[in-house]
Amino acid sequence: MTILDVRHTTVYRYRRPVRLGDHRLMLRPRDSHDLRLIETSLNLSPPASIRWIHDIFGNSIALASFTDPTTELRVESILRLETFAVERPVFQITPEAVSYPFIYSADDRIDLGRLLDRQYPDPTDRLGAWARGFVRSSPTDTLALLADLNSGVAAWVKYQSRETEGTQTPSETLNRGWGSCRDFAVLLIEAARCLGFGARVVSGYLYSPSATAIGAGTTHAWADIYVPGSGWIAYDPTNGTIDSGDLIRVAVTRDIGQAVPIAGTFVGAPDSFLGMTTNVIVTPERGGVVKAAPC
Repeated sequence: MTILDVRHTTVYRYRRPVRLGDHRLMLRPRDSHDLRLIETSLNLSPPASIRWIHDIFGNSIALASFTDPTTELRVESILRLETFAVERPVFQITPEAVSYPFIYSADDRIDLGRLLDRQYPDPTDRLGAWARGFVRSSPTDTLALLADLNSGVAAWVKYQSRETEGTQTPSETLNRGWGSCRDFAVLLIEAARCLGFGARVVSGYLYSPSATAIGAGTTHAWADIYVPGSGWIAYDPTNGTIDSGDLIRVAVTRDIGQAVPIAGTFVGAPDSFLGMTTNVIVTPERGGVVKAAPC
């Protein structure tokens, strides 16, 4: 059990006063058996009226509406939460899924739906061929295959922090040989789908007591892959970890474009926007601070 305080601050600055459109905030985790929210606070300047909803994936979303013109928008989310390390046997999966390839049950296939489908064009089968290269034999051990795929992303792609918006396509990441954590996650998810696995995007934070993990103390993205019997297993290709207790899940989505922590619009002159800064600090209960670095 670990108690953590997470302070996530994002500031948008404008050259002259602008009117803010509605903003969509995906900053609040949902309680589960491995995470319990103790206290939350969401502070916005200028003030806004906030309406809470659950999106189609069950994520907790705040919709903020503003009235006053401003030259700065500050969004600060403060979380105090308790995380629990879940111990489980490594090979606790259904007998039918121990060896790959396997077929999901009819119900699983229906419920996984688009999470089984590839989301990016691959006209030359560049990604498909790369993913199949990890299948050493047929049949092969399912969990070993997924572990190889997870570590294979980091072996093939060099990590590079990137503050610009957007995500590279899996083919772009393979061809360029570098990417940020979100590029790593998208590559792994799409490769897993190439092999017939259900996979989804996870966004949140990564806490590392030693601050040695890539992306520690910042917004982070990784993959969940569905394995019958074990359910959703967290694979972080950026750090090569599997089901790490240091991952703080905030939201799950089908596509990386749906996992934006803050999204909104403004009305003003085209040159009004000056820039954005984001800072995340994760503090454990017994001291020690992990400060953000862009992911």
